[in-house]
Amino acid sequence: MKKTKLLFMGTPEFAATVLRGIIAHDEYEILAVVTQPDRKVGRKHELKMPPVKTVALEFGLPVFQPEKLSQSKELEALLELGADGIVTSAFGQFLPSRLLDAVQFAVNTHGSLLPKYRGGAPIQYALRNGDEVAGVTLIEMVKKMDAGGMIAKTSIPILDEDNAGSLFEKLAIVARDLLLESLPQYLLGNLKPVAQDETKVTFSPNISPEEEKIDWTKSAREIFNHIRSLAPHPVAHTFLNGARFKIEAVEIVEKNTVSTDNIPKPGEIVEKTKKRLLVATKNGFVSLKVVQPQGKPQMSIESYLNGLGQKVKVGDCFDPK
Repeated sequence: MKKTKLLFMGTPEFAATVLRGIIAHDEYEILAVVTQPDRKVGRKHELKMPPVKTVALEFGLPVFQPEKLSQSKELEALLELGADGIVTSAFGQFLPSRLLDAVQFAVNTHGSLLPKYRGGAPIQYALRNGDEVAGVTLIEMVKKMDAGGMIAKTSIPILDEDNAGSLFEKLAIVARDLLLESLPQYLLGNLKPVAQDETKVTFSPNISPEEEKIDWTKSAREIFNHIRSLAPHPVAHTFLNGARFKIEAVEIVEKNTVSTDNIPKPGEIVEKTKKRLLVATKNGFVSLKVVQPQGKPQMSIESYLNGLGQKVKVGDCFDPK
């Protein structure tokens, strides 16, 4: 059987899961993998490879890492490989028209139920907005962000225990399976792309640093969704006594279960025990579960209260927006 020759383009763990799925199927031959350049990460600024590169090297696949693919020497090399098609998954760059025109097909696994959430942060937006479901859409690549015809889509429920990390892991498997099930039928002409309804398009641009700050004037559910949409990275933050204070996980506590003498301000600490720190919101309360004070490692709330948090007291207030 003649193998379909592919270029694969992707960057994070989400895309690495999809890449592993393709590698495991004999009907595809990956001629090259294209990913973002290695980046310095963490406090020590250690150079780290993208997860897709790690998988590619594991299987001995050629890797290209252009800062920008358009008008690069890497583009010329890719054009010479003679690929039949391109599969992208969370790549992070637009594909040049020359490359799209040189192949028979180009498809993308996008982490939303299009036309909802075009852009770079669809999973985070689904969580932040309190959606009940998330999903993946397999689309044709066009010279417009996530605007191609929809080949297939699959959805899964969003659970209260989900955060961005767990939902990324779940949807990566959905994306892998959707691609492997749908691509053969698409190439045979049995799956016809459906145009997106432009009147229903919404966008999910990359999260800005300003959007990471917690707004305590919102409801407990909104704050819960905001915090989990940014976990485990980059992590939502607030300020306590002028110092940045990251919060990775909270639980919602219903208003009628908490007794307070006064009407608390949003962000005010209303209860402190050895194991619980309760904070007021516009409507209800949240109990902090995983925190990271400035300059310190991440820790459970119990560890914080038994150490650094001993001086924190009821009535202290996290900085409002």
